[in-house]
Amino acid sequence: MSVLSDNLHRVRERIAAAARRTGREASEVTLVAVAKTQPPEAIVEAARLGVRHFGENRVEEAALKIPAVESAIEIPKSEITWHMIGHVQSRKAEAASSFDWIHSVESAKLAERLSRFAGQRGKTLNVLLEFNVSGEESKYGLLAPDGRVDDAELLQEIEAIVALPNLRVDGVMTMAPIVADAGQTRPIFRALRQVRDQLAQRFPQSPWRHLSMGMTDDFEVAVEEGATLVRIGRAIFGERPPTSNSHARFAGSPTSMYGE
Repeated sequence: MSVLSDNLHRVRERIAAAARRTGREASEVTLVAVAKTQPPEAIVEAARLGVRHFGENRVEEAALKIPAVESAIEIPKSEITWHMIGHVQSRKAEAASSFDWIHSVESAKLAERLSRFAGQRGKTLNVLLEFNVSGEESKYGLLAPDGRVDDAELLQEIEAIVALPNLRVDGVMTMAPIVADAGQTRPIFRALRQVRDQLAQRFPQSPWRHLSMGMTDDFEVAVEEGATLVRIGRAIFGERPPTSNSHARFAGSPTSMYGE
């Protein structure tokens, strides 16, 4: 058994155990393997081991890797789902619209551009709204302190997003603070679930199925709190390789913690 195979087995077992603790099925949780800085060969091996969802943090890096992966995998490329989980600048919306999912929509401006470019591609793009529920200034996302979404301007912005064509607003995403004890993230994940539930009542025209939350250090807590998408990198691929020249421009980015 390879190291990657062993890591995947352990992660899947931990997801299943966390789901059981709250009466859920493991099948309710989708594992998004975060492949940032990983070479195409590692992604191909993970696909061979059954992984079908991959997350990338940077549009530029993904543009180089995705074609290489799709040309090397032995399964139909239509079976692989690509998730953009990192911060997307509006000027990069055209390239980002090539993904199947975008987890980090945080403004009507970005959503409008994604909608336009998705339409040009003849597709409906699955998106999640990113929320900052912790109040950390370093975090991206729509502000919903303590899980409250009663601000009039916030609701107007969300209303504008869900009304756009070519987008399917299918849930919400957040990043929890880095803490010593994973249990300390529980209020953050619980608050995001509250955000999702409130929005589902206010905007029933969108499905609001998904909670994208939880990474290597806290995904079990996230699953216990209802996560349907967990973004896991290190626990699957191991520590990220040293920054190479091709990835040097990505180092130190605030997006680096979207999936660990």
